Amino acid sequence: MSCPTIRSFIPGVLLFFLLLPSLIWAAGKGSDVAIRDGDYTSAILIRADTGEVLYQKNAHDRHPPASMVKMMLMLLVMEKVQEQSVTLQDLVKTSAKASKFGGSQVYLKEGEIFPLEEMIKAIVIHSANDASVAVAEFLTGSVEGCVDLMNRRARELGMDDTHYHSVDGLPPGRGQKPDLSSAYDLSLLARELVKYPKILAWASTERAPFRNGKFILDNTNKLIGNFPGADGLKTGYYRKAGYNLTATASRDGLRMISVVMGASSDRARVRESGRLLSIGFNMFKKLRVVRKGEPLSSKVTVSDAKEKTVTLAAAGDLFVHVRRGNESRIHRELSLPSVIAAPVVKGKSYGEILIKNGDRELGRVSAVSTKEIPKAPLCYRAVFHFFE
Repeated sequence: MSCPTIRSFIPGVLLFFLLLPSLIWAAGKGSDVAIRDGDYTSAILIRADTGEVLYQKNAHDRHPPASMVKMMLMLLVMEKVQEQSVTLQDLVKTSAKASKFGGSQVYLKEGEIFPLEEMIKAIVIHSANDASVAVAEFLTGSVEGCVDLMNRRARELGMDDTHYHSVDGLPPGRGQKPDLSSAYDLSLLARELVKYPKILAWASTERAPFRNGKFILDNTNKLIGNFPGADGLKTGYYRKAGYNLTATASRDGLRMISVVMGASSDRARVRESGRLLSIGFNMFKKLRVVRKGEPLSSKVTVSDAKEKTVTLAAAGDLFVHVRRGNESRIHRELSLPSVIAAPVVKGKSYGEILIKNGDRELGRVSAVSTKEIPKAPLCYRAVFHFFE
């Protein structure tokens, strides 16, 4: 094995041993686990699809998010791409202001032009401050205008603990106010971001070329490539803010989001994020609640046909993730018509099977006809209706 291969292997091994005690502990405790607080001032763990809060500590306390501010900028870009007011191929020109921003950067020069996609990749992967300013100016004409838009979108998302003063999250200068947010608000923002596959594709990229390969974007999130299923999302750090990480991972169709703020080191935020995500996955069990082709016990009446009833069956398998210990709460409801008028088409959907946990719907699958039933001849129908 060559030395570069060994070097690339070491971080994963170190992360595994850092997380091993937590993984063993979580596996033994199951869903009744009382998650111990860790090396952070505030944190939250949620299930991405439902928003269910699985753990929180000081989740509404306001802290500087540092570069996690850029998550809102990322969302604004993707929303504008989705509404087709901009495209990822649009060219972004670097202003004098953008070229002077330090910290994490890609060393943009005044007048330098890149496609929006390259700029946003530099932000997502490398947390580039100069690219953040250039993109903000591209979106709204000025950093100040973009900050206003970021705050407006935060209000729309219910991020009541959040107020932005910058697009990059750098420490405030003299006379400036700090950006503030909370673990809870950042989890709301993360739920929106994970809806965009491109964001997850970029956020899960360990290294990428920039400026035709003359500069390499290194991912600041050390969970990527080292934690199974990790594909995002954003780090943040400066001295007063501490080490922050909004992380997400997906396993077998189940996505978790964790936010850790104010950790004491990069190692700590990675360790604690991995621990929370691991415990979250361990809380749930994947169940097949409907099997493809499974016939329904209730038959449906057929009109205008010689056959008077038809059996419906599940069109496909349905799997749901259920919190361990809550399996008994899972039940099904049938949404079926009282009568189906012939002809009945084999394989056509005539209803649905709903799977619920209490009052909350977990999923649904079509109920299809298992056979073809033709319409009866007119004379048969006339006689039949006469004697009804």
